[in-house]
Amino acid sequence: MYKKERKSWAKHLDFILLDILCLQLAFMISYFIRLGISLPYWNEPYQRLAIILVLLDICVAFFTEAYKGILRRNKFQELQAVIIHCTTVFVGLLVYMYAIKQSAVYSRQMLFVYLFFSIVFEFIGRILLKKNIRKRILNSRYRSVMIIVTTKECVEECLKNFENMEYTEFSVNGVVVVDEQLKGTTIRGIPVVANADDFFEYVRTNVVDEVFINGNTRQSSEALANDLLEMGITVHYSLVKETQMVSNRVIENLGNYLVLTSSMKIASPRQLFVKRLMDIVGSMIGLILTGIAFLIFAPIIKKQSPGPIFFSQVRVGKNGRQFKFYKFRSMNVNAEEQKKDLMAQNEMEGHMFKMADDPRIFPIGKFMRKYSIDELPQFFNILKGDMSLVGTRPPTVEEFENYDLKHKARLGIKPGLTGMWQVSGRSEIKNFEEVVGLDTYYISHWDLGLDIKILLKTIQVVLTGRGSE
Repeated sequence: MYKKERKSWAKHLDFILLDILCLQLAFMISYFIRLGISLPYWNEPYQRLAIILVLLDICVAFFTEAYKGILRRNKFQELQAVIIHCTTVFVGLLVYMYAIKQSAVYSRQMLFVYLFFSIVFEFIGRILLKKNIRKRILNSRYRSVMIIVTTKECVEECLKNFENMEYTEFSVNGVVVVDEQLKGTTIRGIPVVANADDFFEYVRTNVVDEVFINGNTRQSSEALANDLLEMGITVHYSLVKETQMVSNRVIENLGNYLVLTSSMKIASPRQLFVKRLMDIVGSMIGLILTGIAFLIFAPIIKKQSPGPIFFSQVRVGKNGRQFKFYKFRSMNVNAEEQKKDLMAQNEMEGHMFKMADDPRIFPIGKFMRKYSIDELPQFFNILKGDMSLVGTRPPTVEEFENYDLKHKARLGIKPGLTGMWQVSGRSEIKNFEEVVGLDTYYISHWDLGLDIKILLKTIQVVLTGRGSE
């Protein structure tokens, strides 16, 4: 029998329960210090707060990567993670108290004492639990015995890969090289325990829990796996040799096939759910701002440049999908026709157009562009799902048609209202390849924290008008 690796919540249930206990302990002690020796659970307002504390901790665990790689973290990294976790929960408590308009009921001193103790107890608790888990994992008594079956060509690389897997529930106790007689030798500290002829006899007479097959043909691997399964051995065999091109990958079912799927970035369902939730909430707030901007700027646009208030254009979104893109009009009505005559003055190297002191822009349009007010109608695109708050800027159809193969990588995610290029001083970037580099970096390194950083930087850029000329 093989214990499948636990995923999601179940994988870190021990740490989730530990954090809940530590936060409750911190809550009780801070209550004792400020309000006397009694349980906060008998005081109705604080009883509610204790329940909210549990719910907030579970939400933080669900919607963030709080426990990702937790066993590999050193003490300093763990302290950073604990501070972020406890502070997030603490802010959630403050938001809750503000939302129910009962913040005056609670002791502010007690709450800040709670924050201090929550960090201390959670840090100590995690360190002790990790020490116990690491000790158990590294104890051979609790680890299954694995034998690697491979070829002479692959054996060094294969064993090297397993050396780097520090905290596993198995130990590699031997290797079998099937295409050469190496029995009795040692490779990278691992003994060659059998050859192709006496491998099954070795399995029969020795403790072997699992066998990893690597480097054989697909047919021979399947045949060997079937024979081992009949002996009650758990079998793993390599589907594909990984390279740097498939750093993000996941094994999944596709119809009747078991496939290894790779992409520039693989996001979890909860990450995508939170990103979409941020888009919906942000777009609803943004549409209110759009309405206010419409009341202020629509009459000025009409007066300075008769024509429609809004500009719409077909743009290219995720992986080549086309959609209608909206902005407040900041250029003359015939701006697209004029663009052909201005191409010689294009300041961008590559498949984008940018020009300082563009004559097509009327006076209020320059102000709107400086503070990105013209972009506000794109909140409608975000609400529809064509765009996201953070992503890559969508090219025009004409620009897209001139892309090289490598340029399409920047369309591997939904286009965004803002992104790496916008907050990196877009007015100074004159080379399209730099734009592509920033966009592909964003996609391959995406996480919710990066989106939040870009949004905060965008607010700064918009308020100062820097980098938007």
